[in-house]
Amino acid sequence: MSMDWDKLKAFYAVAEVGSFTHASEKLNLSQSSISRQISALEESLSTTLFHRHARGLILTEQGEMLYDTVRSIFRQLSLIEGQLHDIKNLPEGPLLMTVAEFIGSTWLAPLLPKFLKKHDGIKLSMILEDRILNLGMREADAAIRLFKPEQQDLIQLKLGDIQFSLCASPDYLAKRGTPKTINELQGHRLIGHPQESPNPYQNPNWHFDLADVNPQTYEDAFFINSINSITEAVKQGWGIAALPDFIIEREKTFQKVLKDDATHEIAVYFVYPEEHKNSKRINLLKDFLIKEMQNIRI
Repeated sequence: MSMDWDKLKAFYAVAEVGSFTHASEKLNLSQSSISRQISALEESLSTTLFHRHARGLILTEQGEMLYDTVRSIFRQLSLIEGQLHDIKNLPEGPLLMTVAEFIGSTWLAPLLPKFLKKHDGIKLSMILEDRILNLGMREADAAIRLFKPEQQDLIQLKLGDIQFSLCASPDYLAKRGTPKTINELQGHRLIGHPQESPNPYQNPNWHFDLADVNPQTYEDAFFINSINSITEAVKQGWGIAALPDFIIEREKTFQKVLKDDATHEIAVYFVYPEEHKNSKRINLLKDFLIKEMQNIRI
């Protein structure tokens, strides 16, 4: 029996994504090369590792057994690699962080020049999107998450909470009136987050629940999958939206609606894989974020 790392790497990638196409993109190899690697591995083991069907690939029972072992091996290798890299004396090198779009663009991005000026050896990159990247699969080194992570192998630190309130522009309220009770929200245009796109945080359309209306059937509704665009829509007088208090205060002209009765709070977590617990780069970024959360109310 012969198994080499290239074949195992190809097998692991295909098992993770369920297709030769996505595995080839992940490994930057041709689909034919991936297919040959898998066929050679199956031949060497004298067993079938995948069931092939129209929708993709599914592991056989034997494939599941091999996958569990290979996943453990690669995680251990990743742990050792991270530890070897992190014993360097200087905090330098690449650091890729994934952040929900709105918190990255409205709060974090303006702060980063200060961090990078102080630690110019760290090459920080950010991926701003609401899709949850897999830190265990090294899609990113660290993340700012707007909900409590459930993965057991991630170190998580709660940075604080973000308070949301309902708000509108003076022009909108002058035209449509200011709701005095929660029930009166049903007479207003509500701006929310489309259900067709990933949620940036848990229950972004909480104000529709508060108004006791269904976002899918409520006629006077408008949906945008960007907090920055929702902010602009409020500014242009399109309707009432749920925005973070720090954005409402920054815009100055926005008026809160139902101040004491219409609020929502979400938690902010800094998370990273356990193998990076001794990373000087990540620990410096973590300390920076903790300090900034104390200095700046979000």
